[in-house]
Amino acid sequence: MKARHLPKHKTMNLNNLKPAKGSTHSEKRIGRGQGSGHGGTSTRGHKGAQSRSGYSRKRGFEGGQMPLQRRVPKFGFTNIKRVEYKPINLNVLEDLAAKRSLSAITVDTLVDAGFVSKNDRVKILGNGTLTRPVEVTAHAFSKSAVAAIEAQSGKAVTI
Repeated sequence: MKARHLPKHKTMNLNNLKPAKGSTHSEKRIGRGQGSGHGGTSTRGHKGAQSRSGYSRKRGFEGGQMPLQRRVPKFGFTNIKRVEYKPINLNVLEDLAAKRSLSAITVDTLVDAGFVSKNDRVKILGNGTLTRPVEVTAHAFSKSAVAAIEAQSGKAVTI
């Protein structure tokens, strides 16, 4: 009778899957008697809240010491009527007008170009120079920006 030839490697099937050698550790069996090395207090130490079942430390708890959040004083206030603007300088408007050959720039133009999001309020600031007449529509303008826009015979329109 001929000896049957066996393949050198087994095919991988669901019934013979196992993790790679050395990739797993045996579970620490806690509270299973003194002989295990983890009996008695079950690695929880003696007495105190942390040794009890159901204990969970509160966020920011520092063992009874006055926590940092209560040690540091509160100060200042938040003005709920504050209006925050997204600043856009004249040099950005100049580049945008040159690239797209625009004579009017609105907030929608700035949103399309990716400089602001659609919910932002826009304030035009006077950093940079304009070399072409442009009609700019925005929520607010600095005095220097208005002066620079009107110097090139453009218009600054406030929304």
